[in-house]
Amino acid sequence: MEGAQVMTNFSELRVFLCTTPTSMSFSFDRLMGIAERTFNQDPLSGHLFLFVNRYQNRIKILYWDRDGFCIWYKRLEKGVFEMPVSGQAGVELDYQQLSRLLGGLDLRSGRRRQRRYRLPVQNNSRNGLP
Repeated sequence: MEGAQVMTNFSELRVFLCTTPTSMSFSFDRLMGIAERTFNQDPLSGHLFLFVNRYQNRIKILYWDRDGFCIWYKRLEKGVFEMPVSGQAGVELDYQQLSRLLGGLDLRSGRRRQRRYRLPVQNNSRNGLP
């Protein structure tokens, strides 16, 4: 992989958030269609397209990575992702808003929102399986 760029500079990308609840069973093709219709954007652009379920505790990010689509998926154990207030089907976020959204911070104040984190599982079995 000589000369291959490994990381993407996300601060240079545009970020689009679909505020209409989306089924998390949708995969590449359906999410691409929603991105095209909602934002009038080409999914091959490399921009990030975010989709949240109706309970706002799961989020998928669709993006094009040079030779194929990728989906990043996050499920919260407790709490919800805070959505920006908008009467539109989708909004554009800046990099700071994306970081706050995924990091569990309040989009306006930057304070951490309540979340529950699981403790690491202790391995007490004799055969090495949890």
